[in-house]
Amino acid sequence: MKIKLSNYIAKKLVELGINRGFSVTGGGAMHLNNGLGHQDGLTMIYNHHEQACAMAAEAYARINNQIAVVCVTTGPGGTNAITGVLGGWLDSIPMFILSGQVRYDWTARYSNVGIRAMGDQEFDICKSIECMTKYSEMVIEPMRIRYLIEKCMYLAMNGRPGPVWLDIPLDVQGAYIEEDELIGFDKESYEAGKDGWASDSPYKTDIDEKTKLNLKDIVEPVPDEVLKEIIEKIKSSKRPVFNAGNGIRIGNAHKEFLELIELLNIPVVVGWNSEDCLWVDHPLYAGRPGNFGDRPGNFTVQNSDLVLSVGSRLSLRQVGFNCKGWAREAFTIVNDIDKEELKKPTVHIDIPVHADCKVFMRQLIDMLKKEKTPVFEGGEGLKGMSWNETVKYWLKKYPVCRPEFLENDDSKKANVYAFIKDIGDSAKESQITVVGNGSACVVGGHSYIIKKGQRFISNSAVASMGYDLPAAIGAYMANLDGKVYEKELILITGDGSIQMNLQELQTIVHHKMDIKIFLINNEGYHSIRQTQNKFFGDEPLVGIGPDSGDLSFPDMEKLAGAYGITYFCAKTNSELEDAVSKTFKAVGPVICEAFVTKEQNFEPKSSGKQLADGRMVSPPLEDLTPFLSDEEMEENMIIPRMPE
Repeated sequence: MKIKLSNYIAKKLVELGINRGFSVTGGGAMHLNNGLGHQDGLTMIYNHHEQACAMAAEAYARINNQIAVVCVTTGPGGTNAITGVLGGWLDSIPMFILSGQVRYDWTARYSNVGIRAMGDQEFDICKSIECMTKYSEMVIEPMRIRYLIEKCMYLAMNGRPGPVWLDIPLDVQGAYIEEDELIGFDKESYEAGKDGWASDSPYKTDIDEKTKLNLKDIVEPVPDEVLKEIIEKIKSSKRPVFNAGNGIRIGNAHKEFLELIELLNIPVVVGWNSEDCLWVDHPLYAGRPGNFGDRPGNFTVQNSDLVLSVGSRLSLRQVGFNCKGWAREAFTIVNDIDKEELKKPTVHIDIPVHADCKVFMRQLIDMLKKEKTPVFEGGEGLKGMSWNETVKYWLKKYPVCRPEFLENDDSKKANVYAFIKDIGDSAKESQITVVGNGSACVVGGHSYIIKKGQRFISNSAVASMGYDLPAAIGAYMANLDGKVYEKELILITGDGSIQMNLQELQTIVHHKMDIKIFLINNEGYHSIRQTQNKFFGDEPLVGIGPDSGDLSFPDMEKLAGAYGITYFCAKTNSELEDAVSKTFKAVGPVICEAFVTKEQNFEPKSSGKQLADGRMVSPPLEDLTPFLSDEEMEENMIIPRMPE
């Protein structure tokens, strides 16, 4: 039976489990727009910018581990989507992008001469996104379409997940194909090192040969002898720690993670992108280490004698810029699904475990069930305390949100840490919180009190401003489809970041999304303000906000009114609780703006230290600013301190 290719794509995506898409329509994608927009079982959300489409799809996949399709037009439609796709690529989030393209015989590629473009709004997007997708292809032969869709879906979800992209010229979009003659993709063939065609096809190309799976990349179960060695190392350790990465969520392995840590009984730290892996009042919770982490988490990792890291790529934000100082006395067991991550020079690894974290943890669980559990019985920590008791001592002694941050002084603006605390205190279990980049993710990542069942969503690697509203839309729609979490969603963002995709407020309003937007007003770009003050303190600020005199921001109360969104605000700490409470009681989308002091820096955090002789050094992660005295540092260190 003949079917238009664009209609076939829509039908096939639904058959493969995609039921949500994000799009900005355009002439270069008109057949795709029509096919996707009228497909039963597929609901499209139409954003106001292509970057927002990609960011929404990324957050969608984070919540329910399902792919959303993104459909954009040719030229600027594709280039606008790139930042969102890059965010998915670096954070290992699957998404499926379809872009329109001019007729193939109007492309520069077809002309075979060295022109930049021939068609109207033409741009060969595949050349730009090759480095940030697991697969990309301009579809020239219509009869390849089934193979390509099935291959893309396989690649997006298997191994280390990530985006895939098909660029489809107008004449191909509108072509009619014999559906019964289409040949599909066979994963067994592909995993055997072949090209993946389900049967012999006259439509094979050189691309199929070049993109064969490298058999060395196939992820196998962990050998029993390695599992036994890992368990024995944990048994013999005195100060072990489990580093939980976001691969646990990406790999749909949270259930296995919770079961495993109970059997092990070792302290657990979470990372920049995995804060919601473990709730704060869990008995094994030990903090959040890293450059923007807390003191308990960093003291735990830095004093450990064994680190078991699962599903974390251990980025520089996690191990610090003084990477030689990270877990320097520890035996390290590091799991990653991407074997290249296990080779990088910034992390020392004693046992690399190239494996799917879900399979790896299930193997450990099965083996541990034959052992006496819990495996770890407390160990040795600071003088007179077990290791697990020491971790609890650090958590109690070094809260991120210190009492002085919460003081009610109406002569001062509100404190951002107090604002985050009030939001977190009011949040329900099983509620989603999305944070933008800048103060929202740093202070939120520092101090948000994660409760059981909650999700805490950020984009960590690219950390693009403008992530906030689109990500909230994607997460909200994922929960609408999956119905796992509270319907009401929390978004925390800043006055700078929200401007970069402000238009998406209308998408929220149009769909009546119950999103509570908590806005940090620190008069501009506070992250770079702190950087400029630190490194160029004797020079005027540039490009920051009103205090630099060259940048300004709109009145959010008036903007809220223009969009028809309810608005509340707080200007001092004493007003925060009431404003937050009113926000949660209101129906539908709300903006709650807190006017916070610019004098509050991000703390604690890793920072360069100037020594008495004038030298600048990067201290190891246990030594965070505001710096503790030498005496206090000695009291908290079990291992020797690094010489400066």
